[in-house]
Amino acid sequence: MPVKSVDQVDIQALHRIRDQMIGKRTALINQMRAFCLEFGIALRQGVNFFKADFPRVMADEDNDLSPSMRRLLSDLFEDLQRLELRIRTVTSEIEALVARDDVARRLMTIPGIGPLGASALLAAVGDGRQFRRARDLAAWLGLTPREYSTGGKQKLLGISKRGNTYVRRLLIHGARACLIHLDKSRHRLGDWLVGLQGRMHPNKVAVALANKMARMAWVIITKPGALYERQDPAFS
Repeated sequence: MPVKSVDQVDIQALHRIRDQMIGKRTALINQMRAFCLEFGIALRQGVNFFKADFPRVMADEDNDLSPSMRRLLSDLFEDLQRLELRIRTVTSEIEALVARDDVARRLMTIPGIGPLGASALLAAVGDGRQFRRARDLAAWLGLTPREYSTGGKQKLLGISKRGNTYVRRLLIHGARACLIHLDKSRHRLGDWLVGLQGRMHPNKVAVALANKMARMAWVIITKPGALYERQDPAFS
């Protein structure tokens, strides 16, 4: 693999710290939910639901929380708010770096790829010259199905999950968001996605879209000036 540039190292460091902080946030929220559950108070799953529900729990003086637990939960919520601020700060730093990078901006023309996905991809693969074709990048990210042959018959299994797990996770998350928000009736990926959704589990559809996103990304990274909107034949 080529030696990483200073920018690649910087971006990877920011992503690594951000990912660690998100893990800490998840652990902290789970701990607070567990404490509340000990007193018969159930809070909804998900960061946004928790942040909406928790202040109401603390404001309810008629619930069964003990004074000691209220103080503890209040301190933990302050820890959570500080952690949220740090996550937003690091995210803003990543977005600022992306805004100055031409390739990253062009990567964001691909449906499902935002500042985090674009910067993580570039930090991981650089100029992409180590991959001879788009499929090689998708395979390196573990987004291609494994194959199993027996009795002359070939069967496709789950994805290999090799390579950079963090970038793969970002692409799959982006693909899931794309499936929810993309207007399939007006987008050239629409017919392909509708066909997949008619015969595949939603998780497999998301992985298939992430695979296609990775292939599109390779074209943009390796072809100067390439934009997804231009409908370059290489994106087919």
